[in-house]
Amino acid sequence: MRALISVSDKSGLEKFAEELVSLGYEIIATGGTYRFLKEHEIPAKNVEEITRYAEMLNGRVKTLHPKIHGAILAKNVEDLKEYEIEPIDMVVVNLYPFEKYAHSSEEEMIENIDIGGVALLRAAAKNYHRVIVVSSPEQYDEIISLLQEKKLGLEKRREYALEAFARTASYDVMIYNSFWEKFHDSLPEHFLYHAKKAMNLRYGENPHQRGAYYSNGSVEWEQLHGKKLSFNNLHDMNSAWNIVMDFERPMVAIIKHANPCGAALGKNIKDAYLKALEGDPLSAFGSIVASNMLVDEEAAEEMRKLFIEVLIAPDFTDEALRILTKKKNIRIIKVKRWEKKGFDIKRIDGGILLQDWDTKKLDNVECVSKRLPTEEEMKDLLFAWSMVRHVKSNAIVFAKNEMIVGVGAGQMSRVDAVKIAAMKAGTRAKGAVMASDAFFPFRDAIDEAHKAGITAVIQPGGSKRDSEVIEAVNEHNMAMLFTGFRVFKH
Repeated sequence: MRALISVSDKSGLEKFAEELVSLGYEIIATGGTYRFLKEHEIPAKNVEEITRYAEMLNGRVKTLHPKIHGAILAKNVEDLKEYEIEPIDMVVVNLYPFEKYAHSSEEEMIENIDIGGVALLRAAAKNYHRVIVVSSPEQYDEIISLLQEKKLGLEKRREYALEAFARTASYDVMIYNSFWEKFHDSLPEHFLYHAKKAMNLRYGENPHQRGAYYSNGSVEWEQLHGKKLSFNNLHDMNSAWNIVMDFERPMVAIIKHANPCGAALGKNIKDAYLKALEGDPLSAFGSIVASNMLVDEEAAEEMRKLFIEVLIAPDFTDEALRILTKKKNIRIIKVKRWEKKGFDIKRIDGGILLQDWDTKKLDNVECVSKRLPTEEEMKDLLFAWSMVRHVKSNAIVFAKNEMIVGVGAGQMSRVDAVKIAAMKAGTRAKGAVMASDAFFPFRDAIDEAHKAGITAVIQPGGSKRDSEVIEAVNEHNMAMLFTGFRVFKH
């Protein structure tokens, strides 16, 4: 039996190669791998001994040779005899780490595109009925165990082959996306995406739907407590963290069905949480809660009083965890890394819709009313605008003292969204401000907001009836700002 080993990542290789030799494998290796094995006194043949041809073009060509690929691809080893080729029964390859050079110079990027390794993996995976393909050090222990127990059958070889195909496919995706990003300032001509299954879920949005979570590596978190996360938990967790992640001051958001029912800035996390909870304490039952800062004992004492599905934060004190974990059903998530990479993707029948992430900052506003906002109104208007972009359109947010007091989400008419926000806010709307994710087509929404007690408005502007809307604002002695851009979220 012969194993060809050509790896960039040498972790675990010494033990793995020793085990292969003890199982009777003859090892063939390429340059760096061969030197590593010799340094560790593991018997191996250099690939040049097999091909009778030295590597060329500064190492660009090493294994692209009939005595290597014929030895891998032959379905029947008897077919190799006329070519005087011995079969290769296992291929162990991991690829050049292109990801380390994805943002380097064009020359470095090109030189770190693996060719021979990809060809070896694909050849071995294609011939999995006879050849074992090993594409990751993570597989070493299992491979050795199965070989020792003589249980590495066709089904398992097929699984290893599929994993190899996934690795070569994702490698090409990474290369294409990196080159496109480097040389183009537009959406890609081909949208290629790779994600690996991180966990199976009990079901999807509903029990009759299958569900799983796939990770692209841009986000890393750890579950510290609680039962398994659901499809809806993960979706809402994403919405919650996206609200709080951009704030430097203590911030808490409370999410139900991807919309904030409460969110607030505070002196500390306890204060922010209590203000957020005040936004809609009824809807907060069974919610997802996100904190942008360490959750301490004082915040935990308040949070434990509410039935929370998921609590997500960058960290927790030991005492906070002791308090929170007394409730067995709460899922506690510690965020380790959260990056927004690539594009915002929405699936439709027949394809996908692709767009940039909505990260446009509010850098300028125009006051279009006779009255300027007060200092307190301005703080609340900016806060409300930062919140309304996270609410399903048509979206309206009422805010006061840098906290949400009412939300109208996902309505077919904007005036209905205002009425719902007013109903949610009740008397707290008196002296509050209003944000709208898009322009007001008629003055009726302004009239409804005035009835509720709203004193200032922030909206994109751009309606054919802006003059009527401004007239209504001035009639009610309200202040109004135009942002110049909308923030739809569908």
